[in-house]
Amino acid sequence: MDETDAVVVDNRSDFALWAIERAKTIVGEQGTALALAARDGDEEALRATGNALGTAITAALLEVFDGLLPADDRG
Repeated sequence: MDETDAVVVDNRSDFALWAIERAKTIVGEQGTALALAARDGDEEALRATGNALGTAITAALLEVFDGLLPADDRG
């Protein structure tokens, strides 16, 4: 799923499916890099990939929050 695709969440089940897919994407993109940096013992890479993971999680949470607001309240 592309991050620009709109998803309609009408119930808890839809939200759960969205959350699972977003988590898979985040772990696939960021988790591997974090694990490799940890394995290599590269502290700078570990810090950078950890920050990227945190940023991806934050972006997903904000995506959900923005979806809860009426369109005219989004800023």
